[in-house]
Amino acid sequence: MRNIAIIGGGSWGTALSCVLAPRFGEVRLWVREADLAARMRDSRVNDVFLPGVRLADNVVPGHSLEASLSGAGIVVSVMPSHVVREVYEEMLPWLTPAMRLVSATKGLESGSLLRVSQVIRAVVGESYRIGVLSGPSFAKEVAAGSPTAVVAAAEDATVATEIQNSFSGPTFRVYAGDDPIGVEIGGALKNVIAIGAGICDGLGMGHNAVAALITRGLAELTRLAVAAGGRPETLAGLAGLGDLVLTCTGDLSRNRKVGLELAAGNTLGSIVGATQMVAEGIKTTSVAVRLAERYQVDMPITAEMHAVLNEGRTPAEAIRRLMTRAPRNEFK
Repeated sequence: MRNIAIIGGGSWGTALSCVLAPRFGEVRLWVREADLAARMRDSRVNDVFLPGVRLADNVVPGHSLEASLSGAGIVVSVMPSHVVREVYEEMLPWLTPAMRLVSATKGLESGSLLRVSQVIRAVVGESYRIGVLSGPSFAKEVAAGSPTAVVAAAEDATVATEIQNSFSGPTFRVYAGDDPIGVEIGGALKNVIAIGAGICDGLGMGHNAVAALITRGLAELTRLAVAAGGRPETLAGLAGLGDLVLTCTGDLSRNRKVGLELAAGNTLGSIVGATQMVAEGIKTTSVAVRLAERYQVDMPITAEMHAVLNEGRTPAEAIRRLMTRAPRNEFK
């Protein structure tokens, strides 16, 4: 039973510590907020990001990267995309090529437009073996032991299989894949479409509208992933369609909630300021628009969400513009 380090003590990192605890000798959970780490050690509960869920006895919350990483065979990074580079640079003195690095962050780096695994590679170099973990997985349900299926992907198939074998348990089923490009783009961009789904629900547009948005959103995700070097079948799997459906329809979805709040007339600033949770779709939307330009891919839903978030377009006007676009073939 190797030790594992989970870097990031938000809701998803805490949930992973719960579900992976039976699979490892010790789970070191690094928490950026020193006061929260101290409270978690005493109370055995993450009262900020995952209240009501008790940590397993072998989960060790802490604020020291050195202590969290020392002796770990696997390092899972679970932090917002905009701090991945910074945190990995801080981690670098205590990382070794013998470790398996696993990214469980669903986002893209704003300035460089890189996928998270590419950001990690840029920091640690070529000697490390890196995988990604994604799929339909609300933290609260994972921590509660609800059946969940995700995918672990890596360019090196043996890395994906190692993650699969290490993480799989009776309530957490891990499939292996070898298309990290498709997995990461699916996991990041589904958040953008979920904002649109929240807008549809918030404006009372009905189930037809949400079903159409999910379907056409999947087409956008697939077009971009393929243009970037991914495979279309990946987007039909857990990291694409599976996560898209969950995030667009589930009440626990942060990004769907952003859309609901926008539809209610609330400003983006007030929405962001009202929670400590990060809705990755807000930042990802601007990155996705730039990637669409780079690869010359048509992404109208993404473009409209960008206009709502950054250009003052009203949610109702964004939906009207989508519905009155020029007619086209569904699959071309």
